[in-house]
Amino acid sequence: MCVGLSARVVRVNAGSAIVDASGARREVSAQLLSDLEPGDYVMVHAGAAIAKITENEEEQADDLMEEYLV
Repeated sequence: MCVGLSARVVRVNAGSAIVDASGARREVSAQLLSDLEPGDYVMVHAGAAIAKITENEEEQADDLMEEYLV
C-alpha cells in the first residue's frame, strides 16, 4: 500500500518546495506541479508533491491518518 501525506506549501523554489506536514517542514520535489504557490495544499509521496488538494481534502486526509495511527 502506498501512502501520501498532506502538507501545506510554505515556499516554492525552482523545481522544489518547502512544505509543512503537521509541523514538520521538509523540501520536496515540485517538478510535477507547475503552478504551486505558498499556502497551497498538496499530497506528498516519495519526496514529491504529486497533486494539489483543497484545504478540506487536507483536513480529511489528516483525520484519516490519525484514525489509522491510533
